[in-house]
Amino acid sequence: MRDRISGSAFKEMVLFGAACILAQKQPINDLNVFPVPDGDTGTNMTLTIQTAATELRKNDPQTVGEAAKITASALLRGARGNSGVILSLLFRGISKSLKGQTEADGLQLAAALQEGVSTAYGAVMKPAEGTVLTVSRLAAVRAADAAAENNSAEYVLDEAIKAGYETLAQTTDMNPVLKKAGVVDAGGKGFLVILEGMLRSLRGEEIPQVEEVREKADFAAISEEEITFTFDTVFIVRKASEHVDLAPLRQYLDSIGDSLVIGEDDDAFKVHVHTDIPGNAINEAQKYGILEVCKVENMRIQAEDVAAGKQSISADDLDHEEEPQEEITFAPAEKRYGFLAVCAGDGLEAAFRDLGVDRIVSGGQTMNPSTEAILKEVNLTPSEIVFVLPNNKNIIMAAQQCQGLTEKEVIVVPTATVPQGITAMMNADLDETDPQVIAQTMADAASTVTTAQITYAARNSDFDGFAINEGDYLALINGKLFGTDRDIHKLLEQLAATAAEQNAEFVTAFYGEGVTQEEADAVSQLFSQHCPEAEVSVLPGGQPVYYYIISIE
Repeated sequence: MRDRISGSAFKEMVLFGAACILAQKQPINDLNVFPVPDGDTGTNMTLTIQTAATELRKNDPQTVGEAAKITASALLRGARGNSGVILSLLFRGISKSLKGQTEADGLQLAAALQEGVSTAYGAVMKPAEGTVLTVSRLAAVRAADAAAENNSAEYVLDEAIKAGYETLAQTTDMNPVLKKAGVVDAGGKGFLVILEGMLRSLRGEEIPQVEEVREKADFAAISEEEITFTFDTVFIVRKASEHVDLAPLRQYLDSIGDSLVIGEDDDAFKVHVHTDIPGNAINEAQKYGILEVCKVENMRIQAEDVAAGKQSISADDLDHEEEPQEEITFAPAEKRYGFLAVCAGDGLEAAFRDLGVDRIVSGGQTMNPSTEAILKEVNLTPSEIVFVLPNNKNIIMAAQQCQGLTEKEVIVVPTATVPQGITAMMNADLDETDPQVIAQTMADAASTVTTAQITYAARNSDFDGFAINEGDYLALINGKLFGTDRDIHKLLEQLAATAAEQNAEFVTAFYGEGVTQEEADAVSQLFSQHCPEAEVSVLPGGQPVYYYIISIE
């Protein structure tokens, strides 16, 4: 029996655990119904621990404390989803407990498991019973008792896993969502699979094969109403200073969402939250440091897919949709001025390209691209100076952080909407020698645009004094709620009347995905009737979220 864990042993244990959960990834996905039924816990936990495995392979830790630190640091940055963040927190606590230790015996391992649980519970705003937190807590309790019986790391880990599986079997009755679907907690199962792999490594056993028989949740039994918030939002922020108090941020994020988890180390913190306003969450977090990367996914769509028996699509899959023939990371300057725009929708992308935009970053409302994503396209713009059109107020700050991160000069024109971006491009004077004058002219032109948008309400809420019901159509003007109605045509009529009151000379409406050509033609006719002197254009935008994005000048 192995009584102590060295640095090299801990490394091999994590590598073994990573291999085990990789083999069990899909079975764990098939259990995933809590906190939302999006079928990705196995994938998230696998991708999370693979980051630690990758980093450990590059290093040869001499002590268990060093190996645990490498693991925890990699997990923080690689954590995906709620389950991945909690996994990273568990190992963060383990790392804190083992700091400075050359090896770990049973007592030290038990203390590390308990510190992991304490760290995870401290970061989760509203811990729920019947989850990985419950499983890890009771496993750690047994570890402490086991260490008093036998101060052997192998014995302690074995006993902790046994207690964990006993608890896991009870999670079905602890959590009503799990009981309804007839499964155990997916995150708890994943954590035990990793611990089991670590134990088998300590014993020198072979890597297990994928099990053919598996439990599977009845995803169809979980209604969409049980998803309180729509967007799974994850991001990393590099701290402005080492001593950053995240308590106010935690309080704010808890007020706009749920399933909140914040993990941190000395240099950065990682947030996982479910919310309807991901842009607000990210903007608030940037008060505490510099945004490194973010990911936003629509959980309702993911839940619909898995309930229908489809493969749930994750933002992580986008990296694998198309293999580039040749990777280019930096485009040399072929001209003085270049342009980059952020937008979503084939029609909007085509409109910007027709106006001379060189590169497009896919994104917009609910799909805010990271600084890293914008910087990548800045570097691929074949010019000395790159003008960036964020086209969303929640993206302006992320775009501005590209300044100084590349040898290209980056000038952000603070466009808050797509119509502002299009008008700005139409007023770009490439003959002007002073780029700041160009940027100011574009910004001034953009400020003259009135932007109207029509979208829908995903849930009941109160906004700008309006009582909003799920399924209502919402009309916004310059980001403020203009009106709500169950009939989209009434809202369009009101917007057309507003355009007439403003004596509009130009009206351009981009219609989104799901809007038919017949419906678009009716909108063109409506605005033409109200604004007979104006030049009215209705074009396919293909954008998500908004049925119509309308520019009024």
